[in-house]
Amino acid sequence: MSARAKTLRILQHTDVQIAVMTVQQMAKDIGMSTGASASLATAVSELCTNITKYAQTGRVKLRPVSRRGQPGIEAVIEDAGPGIENLEEAMKDHVSSGGTLGLGLPGAKRLVDEFEVKTEVGKGTCIKVVKWG
Repeated sequence: MSARAKTLRILQHTDVQIAVMTVQQMAKDIGMSTGASASLATAVSELCTNITKYAQTGRVKLRPVSRRGQPGIEAVIEDAGPGIENLEEAMKDHVSSGGTLGLGLPGAKRLVDEFEVKTEVGKGTCIKVVKWG
């Protein structure tokens, strides 16, 4: 595996685009399928966009992983924003605190193989996702 872990700051929409391109390049470098790469890139885009909407600043850590010879990428998206008041509610389709369609978190979860959220009101949110591929 020639790809190396990367940490990217997310401050604005162009940073989200850079994160997506980084995911796609890392996926290509480790031999992930095009479909798996596209799914992960979409999930990372959504989760990093949430940083720009709700927290203003954060970061995404990307690293290649392997399980029984299968390549994958782990993405950890974290911020020190307001946190998610009602995570259970936020994970439902069409629920939004920001006037959007409310498909971001549940949609991102459907796109990846592993999805874990830690959030604390007033302290921020950390979401770890893994896509195998």
